[in-house]
Order: sequence, then structure tokens, then C-alpha cells
Amino acid sequence: MFLFLTEPVSKTPEELWREYGALQSDFVDAWHWRTQSNISVLYQLDAFDWTVLILYFSILLVLAIYGAYRIKQVADFWRYRHIQPAPKARFSESELPIITVQLPLFNEVYVVERLLRAVTAFDYPRDKFEIQVLDDSTDETVALARRTVEEYRAEGFDIHYIHRSDRTGFKAGALANGTQTAKGELLAIFDADFVPKPDCLRKLVDYFTDPLVGCAQMRWSHINGAYNLLTRLQTIMLDGHFVIEQTVRNRTGGFFNFNGTAGIWRRRAIELSGGWQHDTLTEDTDLSFRAQLMGWRFIYLLDEDAPSEIPVEINAFKAQQRRWAKGVMQVGIKLYPRIWRAALPLRVRLEMFFRLTGNISYPLMIVASFLQFPLLLVRYNQGFYHLMAFDVPLLFFSTVSVILFYGSAIWYLDKEAGRSRRLLHLPLVMAVGIGLAFSNARAVIEALMGVQSEFVRTPKYQVEKATDATWKAKKYKRKRGLLPLLELGFAAYFFCAVWYAAHMRMWGTIPFLLLFFFGYGYIGLMSILQTAGGKRIQSWRRPLALGRRA
Repeated sequence: MFLFLTEPVSKTPEELWREYGALQSDFVDAWHWRTQSNISVLYQLDAFDWTVLILYFSILLVLAIYGAYRIKQVADFWRYRHIQPAPKARFSESELPIITVQLPLFNEVYVVERLLRAVTAFDYPRDKFEIQVLDDSTDETVALARRTVEEYRAEGFDIHYIHRSDRTGFKAGALANGTQTAKGELLAIFDADFVPKPDCLRKLVDYFTDPLVGCAQMRWSHINGAYNLLTRLQTIMLDGHFVIEQTVRNRTGGFFNFNGTAGIWRRRAIELSGGWQHDTLTEDTDLSFRAQLMGWRFIYLLDEDAPSEIPVEINAFKAQQRRWAKGVMQVGIKLYPRIWRAALPLRVRLEMFFRLTGNISYPLMIVASFLQFPLLLVRYNQGFYHLMAFDVPLLFFSTVSVILFYGSAIWYLDKEAGRSRRLLHLPLVMAVGIGLAFSNARAVIEALMGVQSEFVRTPKYQVEKATDATWKAKKYKRKRGLLPLLELGFAAYFFCAVWYAAHMRMWGTIPFLLLFFFGYGYIGLMSILQTAGGKRIQSWRRPLALGRRA
């Protein structure tokens, strides 16, 4: 190396030699500090490193795109929240149309009486109000439902008990079968876990003064939303869907899907749209989109609610989520090519793409989960801290978007006193969403592969009070299978990842790793504990019952 000096050197050779020695010592010390536990300055990228990084950031980019879509929904919600639907006219008392209330059942021994008690209390003229109990049950629900129907018929209600021994089509088949003999031009549908309010028909029926309205639905509310941690988290998740998603889709001219209950259909809209079909597990979403492709208008009432019971048991919750995830993907495969070719605005077609493909995030979440530990090793040993420039925006859209989405629903529904408590649950909502990855990913993959499965009902136990623990001894619980073991295995995997990150002082990654750890651990552990606890209670109660008979 040659040094060209423009000014004379005023220092002696000895002074220059001392300065050189000091610089050399500082350099060696700095080199030792940087490489004593991290060889990034020596390390060169290899094929494995590039594979991990490219795969991880590709997945994060896809999740961030869906996150950006959520943020757009939040912005649209606050923009359109005050635009309330209004009926075109109002029916006079003499002009009120005949409504057939359809109540599809399958083994609902604990809630059928509550449902009929609520429906028979409707504020609607009895001569224009028919009730169909569409029962596919195979247990003692049959005798109980038939007896209850006879009691209400004796009181003057136009109520009919229709039982099928062949469950072809499951819920869709039961509804189609009942529609053949229904008297009403309007069909109201309520699932067994609902306790509709007396005025719900009155609040919906006037929208059908518009001959183009094919369906009108209320928001779901929750009877037992504060029962335990699981129900509190479910309530937030459902509120996000019913407050943000459904409102935005309906008020911005997008496609809104009927949620299978708490609404009224125009019979002619069902018939002209192809009727109830059972080639997907979400027959309600399927029919909704077919009807809107035909030009029927849908109405959604955000500020009117129909109370319902949500699952208090984790395996029932997972089965419900799995059915919804698979069904929506099946509808996407079935209808999206037709939607894309339809004469619809591009924004509607794109919105439907996000709506019908959103569950693809679950298989991606599993891959991202598996990559976390290799990612820690690669990024630490290579000193890739500058990649935070990529992490921050991608993690913002894929995670902060979730907080904005559910937080907005809480902010809209809750009074100021209750907001803070529910807002504190948002990290746990994110964790539970991660914990559902294996269960819902299986559903998505089955849908993509064309694997058919039967309609799995969600057990209802008539749990309304926070002190009610009787459901633990009741039947209808689902078996847990081997999936919880896989979920607990991933929880252990992330425990090790958290330990490694703490050991290497990579503090910024720990909050995200903890979400994965809690999500998989909570879902897996509760799946095992609640199933085992229920079996112990049932085995304890069985000898007592036999003793009483003796």
C-alpha cells in the first residue's frame, strides 16, 4: 500500500509506530468481540441458508398480502359503518307474508326445548307463521323433539315435526326436504344453538318489500361468551368476522355470505339459484354466492343480533373451525372460476379471491413454524440483523393487521369500561389462530385434493351460566385423535426456540416465538385434558346411575 502525503509529516517514526500499534490492538479486540460467539464476518451463505431465507420470506410476503387486505377491510369498515340499510317499504299488518321457520336438528337433546321455547315466543301473527322441526337425529332427541312439537301444536301453533332416517345431504338435505312442504314464501333458519329474540322476524321481514332482496341476516351474539378463556377468545374471533368482514362486504357492494342461521331467505331466490346443494361443507356460503351471481341482493344488520351458544370444549371448537375452513375452500374451487368470468367489478372479484383462499394461510403457517429454529441459526450466524428492514413491514402487515382487525370489532361493540379487558386478549387470539394451523391445514389440503367428508355437527350443551360445569358429563364430545400430540410436539419445539433465542440474546424474536409456543401448547394440552376429564366424569357417573336403577 502506498501513501501519498500532501503535507509534511510532523511526527517521529517512534510516534507513528506507537499509533500503528494502538490501531492494530483496537482492531484485534473488535474482531475478537464480533466473532467470539458469532462467525458472521467469516460465514458465507450456502444453499441451505438461501433455501431457508427465501422460503421464509416468501411465506411472510404472502401472509403480509392477506394482512394488507385485512387492513383495507378495517379502513372500509370505519368509512362505511354509519351507512345503515333501510327497507324499501314496510308491510302493513294485513300484508305480512307467511314465514316458515326451519329448525334443522341432529342429536340436540340438550337444546331443542330451549330453541322451540324461543321460536314460539316470536312476535308474529300465528296465522302467518309456520314452524318446521327438521330432525335427522338418531338418539333420544327424536322422542323429545316429537313430544315438544305435539305440546306446542296443542297450544295452537302451526308446527310440524319432520324426521329423516336417511341423512343424505346432511343439513342442506334437511332444509331442501323441508322446503318441499313449506307454506311460506319466506324461510327463516335458526340452528339449534340459537335463542332468537321475539322481535327478530319483525326486524328482518320489511326488507323483503324489495323484490330483489333474496336474503337478510342478523349479526351473531353470544350467550356464553364469558364462560371460559376459550369462549372469550372465540367471541373476539367471531366478532371480527361479523362486525368487520360481513359489514364491509355488504356495504361496499361485495358478495356477502349467509352464515347458515339467524336470517330469512326468499324461497324463490333459493329455487332460482339452484337450491340447497351438499357437495361442500358450507352449503350456506355456496348458495349465497350462487344467488348473488344471479343478481339477488343481500341485507346484513350489524346492529341487530341473534344470541347463540358457542362451544365451551376445545375439540368441538376445532371441529367447527375445520368444517368452515374446508367448506369455504370447497366453495372456492367450485365457484371461483364462475365468479372470475362473471360481469363483476374487478374489486369484487379480487375481494372474493381473498375471501375464498384465505385459509391457505394455515398450511403456510405450518411451514413457517417449522422454519423458525433454522431461521434463528441462519440469521444469527450470518449476522443478518439488517434484514429487519424486510421483517418490520412484513410482520406489520401479517400480525399488526390482526390486532387492528379484531381490535376494531371490540372497539365498535364494547362500552368503554369493557374494551380494555377484551383488547388484552388480542395476543392470545393470535396465538390460538396459530394453534389451529394443523387442524385447519388438514381441512384445506383435503379440500384441494377433493377428499369428501361428512358434515360434523358442533355439540351444544345448553351452557349459559359461568358456573355451569354439567357439560363435562354430557355426551356428544368429539375424540381428540393424534393431532394434539403433534401440536404439543410443536409447542416443545418452540420452547426450545425461545430458550435458544434467550441464550443468544436475540430478544426481538422472543415475543413472536412465544405466540407460537402458547398457541400450539394451549390447543394441544386442552384437547387432551378436556377429553380425559370428560371420560373420567362419565366413568364416575355410570356406577351411580346403575346403582340408582338397582
